[in-house]
Amino acid sequence: MNEHAFRTAAADAAGRLADHWRSLASCELPVVPPGPPGTTLKALPETAPEQGEDLACILEDTWHTIVPQLMHWQHPNFLGYYPTNNSPASVLAELVTAGLGVQGMMWSTSPAATELEQRVCDWLARALGLPPRFTHASGLGGGVIQDSASSAALVAVAAALHRASRGRWREHGTEGRLRVYCTDQANHSVPKVVRIAGAGEPVLVPTVPGTHTMDPVALADRLDADRAAGLVPAAVVATVGTTATCAIDPVPRIGAVCRERGVWLHVDAAYAGSAALCPELRAEDAESELAESYAVNAHKWMRTGIPCDILWVADRKDLTDALGATSSYLRNDATDSGQVVDFKDWQVPLGRPMRALKLWYVLRAHGLEGLREVIRHDIRLAALLASLVEREPGFRLVAHRLGLVVLRAETDESTREVTRRLTGKPQVLCTPATVDGRPVLRAALGSPYADETTVRRAWDTVRACASPAS
Repeated sequence: MNEHAFRTAAADAAGRLADHWRSLASCELPVVPPGPPGTTLKALPETAPEQGEDLACILEDTWHTIVPQLMHWQHPNFLGYYPTNNSPASVLAELVTAGLGVQGMMWSTSPAATELEQRVCDWLARALGLPPRFTHASGLGGGVIQDSASSAALVAVAAALHRASRGRWREHGTEGRLRVYCTDQANHSVPKVVRIAGAGEPVLVPTVPGTHTMDPVALADRLDADRAAGLVPAAVVATVGTTATCAIDPVPRIGAVCRERGVWLHVDAAYAGSAALCPELRAEDAESELAESYAVNAHKWMRTGIPCDILWVADRKDLTDALGATSSYLRNDATDSGQVVDFKDWQVPLGRPMRALKLWYVLRAHGLEGLREVIRHDIRLAALLASLVEREPGFRLVAHRLGLVVLRAETDESTREVTRRLTGKPQVLCTPATVDGRPVLRAALGSPYADETTVRRAWDTVRACASPAS
């Protein structure tokens, strides 16, 4: 490939993306792709080309074959799951990162990549009001960028199991005794993480009735009973912003229970943790002073493209003792000096791209105040939607916190019918869930193109699904 071809194709791609964003903002595109299963497969050749093809042709095929069958997560009427944000600064950084093509597994393999990551993780820890011990500057803890909250939880649980077993976990596994705890409101990834780490299914701690949050008294009782039975409580996973209702576990009280018993507390703040950028939104229940690890998805609410989760640990040695490994071909003077960070020992894979560049671009392009306004804007839109739900006969507001609105119709059957009808309308996406045994619809605000007009139009579509004529 020559330089001219790359410049031309890159400019073409940038123009197409800018046009695509404009189409999203004007709601010209549907949220949900129209084709049935197999649509894209039928459009793709069954064998790879023998000869190279022109980049212009490949780009054209991308917009003709791939883009029309995508779910448009940046669409203003995408209200499903939790948001996955993006921005021009993040996209530009992705291009530069890919073009530089460095491998940042150790300080010695890309010094600037490692040190940039240390610095931006410290920037964000301070901006979120996290304890100083979570920073690299403290000399004890620090942050690392993972691909997801799932990976963050996995390495945190691994460190907790290693610490609770006093180092036996690496050689002997959990030996059927180590336990991890969460509630049934924890993200679906938590049980998967616990199984992968070798601890079986997590122990489910009861929630306080009517709150969907972990009961610290019940947690203390269960930890004590398990220890008395010869088991070893290793870790508790608390959630700041549950998927179903955005409930926030009482982290300080849970932390006190864990600290008294020497149990690791990991805080999964994948969604709601970002709200702490705004001082007025810092919830007392989310204070992390007693946590051992804390994770936030920047790709949910910080205009940073997926994947970008930041995991902070209070003691980096717990993590590196659990995950660290060195072969002869990885030995180098910098690592042996003990003066550098090697992020390969903070994650599951050996290799890693330069993960911090896009977060650095976003923080600089938007500034902390710009990101705060993003969050405040989405919260205002969620408040508008919640007010529309409350005023609408035949609907009930189940929960409203930060950018999430949870609603249902008058009866379970009518809620299911609204959900069924809504799935046939490609212009709006909400996701169903179950709260207190009853079906609900979730609407999470977060598109960079959403405004009051798009919210009102989306609500008109939802409420129309309750009409007998729809």
